[in-house]
Order: sequence, then structure tokens, then C-alpha cells
Amino acid sequence: MKICFGIKRIIDIMISLLGIIILSPLLLITIIAIKLESKGPVIFKQKRLGKNGRVFEIYKFRSMCVGAEKGGVYSSKGDARVTKVGSFIRATSIDEFPQFINIIKGDMSLIGPRPTLTYHPWKLEEYSEKQKRRFHVRPGVTGWAQINGRKEVEWNRRIEYDVEYVDNFSLMFDMKIFIETIFKVLKMENNFNNGATSRSK
Repeated sequence: MKICFGIKRIIDIMISLLGIIILSPLLLITIIAIKLESKGPVIFKQKRLGKNGRVFEIYKFRSMCVGAEKGGVYSSKGDARVTKVGSFIRATSIDEFPQFINIIKGDMSLIGPRPTLTYHPWKLEEYSEKQKRRFHVRPGVTGWAQINGRKEVEWNRRIEYDVEYVDNFSLMFDMKIFIETIFKVLKMENNFNNGATSRSK
């Protein structure tokens, strides 16, 4: 298993480096579009829980107006805080591309449980021992929960998917998630939170 995680890490770094190089024109256009539409930084940083509960800063292209977090943790469809550019890069998942840097730094992996906020849905100490197994691996840009409903899945079920991923990890499982994610992104499915995904336990 240790060898599999080593191979996974090498694949993560190679794909991230290639992604930055190949997508550099798109990344540049996105940076310009964000700067032209609204004031504020291009990159949005937020503290998340990583492997073994370590706190790190996740990078995303800013898709909301500055200070939008004060109006709530997550946005829903039609949220006025989301900019026009933000709406597009969210629908196409372009806002997630800066996470290539998180992967190279070792904070994240391409595939794994999505990194949760430090306080939402729960603080680290409030997860059950079984739920804490989701923190045994690096968090991912996409994961088993994301291809099974993504933001439309209620949090308890989302974390069950995360634990299933950790318990059944293999490189083939990662490949399956990676391929299915591509189809999900192309179809722009499950991009918005609904009421059922709000905090509950």
C-alpha cells in the first residue's frame, strides 16, 4: 500500500505540473477576467482540514465579491455574491485549478476526500472516530463523494463516501474517479449546494 501512495504522489505532481503548463493560457485569461470584473485578489485562500487534521490554506480563483463569506458559508444557485465570471468558473470548475499548487506543495492530491472547513460541517474533534478516517489521506480536488452527487449530497452521506474511499483505496479506484469526474465537469452536474447539504448531524 505504501508503494501505491508513493506512485499516487508522483502522478499527482506530474499531472499538476502538466496542467499548469498546458492550461496557462486559460489561467491567464481567467486572472484578467477576474481583475476586470471586480476589485480584490485573484486568488481566494481559505483554511481547510488536511491529512491527519492538519490545517492548510486552499487556493481557488475568487468567484465571489470580497467579504462574501460574512453572508454565509456556502452559496446556492442565484447567490448575488457570486460574480458573473465567478458563476462561469464555478460551473466549469475552473475555479479549482489553483489547487494544482496545493498538490505540488503536498497539501492535497488530485483524488481524495474534499478538504472541509475547520469549522464546517463540524470541528475536527466533533467527527466520530469512523468519520475521522477521511483524514487518513491527503484531501483531493475531486473524490468519491463528488462523483456521487457532489454538492447535492447531505454531509453525513458525503463523509460516508469519503470513508468508503479511504477504506477501498487503490490506483484503479482513483482512475475510475478521475474519469467519471471529467464527465461530470463536462456535463456541469451538481455544482450548487441545496438545502439538504447544510450543516446537520
